[in-house]
Order: sequence, then structure tokens, then C-alpha cells
Amino acid sequence: MTQSIQLQVSGMSCGHCVNAVESSVGELNGVESVKVTLDAGLVDVAFDDSQVSVESIKNAIVEEGYTVA
Repeated sequence: MTQSIQLQVSGMSCGHCVNAVESSVGELNGVESVKVTLDAGLVDVAFDDSQVSVESIKNAIVEEGYTVA
């Protein structure tokens, strides 16, 4: 079933950061869409919770060097 979450992420400051997070999270099986709002430090993710967990999404962001609140 498709779920949507919004994560507060700190450490993102430029277009490279946006691309890194969007590509890293977007590569996970079950992720349908990823949108980073740089000014607000938000990452919106639509995903299939039968294929990927919120924890996996958070880990992908942390592995890119950012902090998830």
C-alpha cells in the first residue's frame, strides 16, 4: 500500500545535496517518488510500505551524510 512521509533533514544546502538525496532514496525498491524542498529542509517520499520501510529511507539519507530529525 502506498504511504507518504515527510522527513525533516538537516545538512542539505545546494543542488548537489538535493540530487544526492533524491537519487539515493529513489533507487530503493518500493519508492515511488522523492521530492526535496531545500529551503525548508524537507524530503517528501511516496513509497510502498510492503517493499521498503521508513527506516530504510532514513538510512539512505543518513548514508549520504545528512541528519534526519
